[in-house]
Amino acid sequence: MKKLAIYPGTFDPFTNGHLDVLERALTIFEQVIVVIAENSSKKTLFSVEERSEMIETVTETLPGTTVEVLHGGLLAEYAHAAGAAAIVRGVRQVKDFEYEFQMSLLNRHLNPEVTTVFLMPNVNYTYVASSIIREVSLLGGDVSKFVHPHVLTMLQKKFEEHNT
Repeated sequence: MKKLAIYPGTFDPFTNGHLDVLERALTIFEQVIVVIAENSSKKTLFSVEERSEMIETVTETLPGTTVEVLHGGLLAEYAHAAGAAAIVRGVRQVKDFEYEFQMSLLNRHLNPEVTTVFLMPNVNYTYVASSIIREVSLLGGDVSKFVHPHVLTMLQKKFEEHNT
């Protein structure tokens, strides 16, 4: 029987790499909650509400996907409260793995019932990071291969607002 997993992240913005990891997770788990982490130490381009709407639109055709916001608190506690069997994390490179490995060990200590599952995105997205997408988009570069059309529209509108 497939179980519930959570896929946490800032998702600022939600990229095709994120979508690829989510689609892979849905082949393993019956339901995946995309958990938008509201991190007060990070300055984001999009509000939590905008990111939530963005992900809901991009994933509307993916059965078993829901979107929730974590307003502070520990991810391990959230996973426990949600009844999640696993935390899904995308790993693009060795640097990602080192950080994610530390986090998975800490989460295991805080909640031994939850397993962290590392998924690698399609090779086409291994160098795609939200921060790079924001920077390239800000400078007028074409990021259409790396984000859903709805996300692209939201990026364009956001940077039009900033440039006026």
